[in-house]
Amino acid sequence: MKKFNTQDNWGPRLRVLCLIAVMLAVAACSSVRFAYNQGDTLLYWWVNAYLDLDSEQSGAVKQDIGELFSWHRKTQLKDYSQFLVNAQRQLASGNMTLADLKADYKDIRTRTELLANKALPELTDLALSIKPEQIGKMEEKFNKNNETFRKKFVKIDLDKKQKLRYKKSMEQLDLWFGGFSSEQEVQLKRASDIRPLDNELWLNERVLRQKRIIAVLREVQQKKLGKEATSALLQGLLKEIFGRFDGPEHKAFFDAYTDSTANLVLTAVKIATPAQKAHAQKRMQGWIDDFKVLAADAK
Repeated sequence: MKKFNTQDNWGPRLRVLCLIAVMLAVAACSSVRFAYNQGDTLLYWWVNAYLDLDSEQSGAVKQDIGELFSWHRKTQLKDYSQFLVNAQRQLASGNMTLADLKADYKDIRTRTELLANKALPELTDLALSIKPEQIGKMEEKFNKNNETFRKKFVKIDLDKKQKLRYKKSMEQLDLWFGGFSSEQEVQLKRASDIRPLDNELWLNERVLRQKRIIAVLREVQQKKLGKEATSALLQGLLKEIFGRFDGPEHKAFFDAYTDSTANLVLTAVKIATPAQKAHAQKRMQGWIDDFKVLAADAK
């Protein structure tokens, strides 16, 4: 296993690692099997978009992604099935609580961190291979994406921000429950709008994280660090990224956002009709079955 990839590897890249661990459990995709079986190709394209890999890096990254998916298929998917079985039980019990949902969130975060740390050796090799011009390309990509985010989510009025956030939440909730009545949507919109809203803060956090990524990669390149020092530096970066919501400066905001988002989900569960809950159960069962098939296909 050689070079993986980092560019937004710690932005989109880390989010892609999360894509496997988290998004497949809750993603807006009707077939987990289809998404998962295409995941290695999509992951490579994502990495290449940030780094413009040379031929040597390209082969190594493809190999590393393939091996990461192989490990994940063999060791993690049965656990994902059990996670969803537990979610089914929570839903069927009729007494799901905010504490249950927050525990599920922490559970997903743990799985995401496990996956990211599993990829640390490959990320280290990639960081050692990155050239100055590739770091510059990544920085340009970051800036372009940030400007898009700024236009779409920051430089708009409050009402539009609320509507965009609500629409995104409803895409997920509709996937689970199969759609809501207009009366139910009024309650969900209220629960959505109660959540704290500060898109500029999200953007600032994103920019700070990206600057740290760029700084770390430049330090590796400029100081010509060895593998051990690079690995330690990236491990520290991982801890920063996963711990960024726990910092004292904005902890109150992030905690309130997590709690209120969990409350939005809980509201959906409480107002769901028997038919809607049956739809959610069926959806989860389909994903459980997909995970089992994928795990059985592990080689």
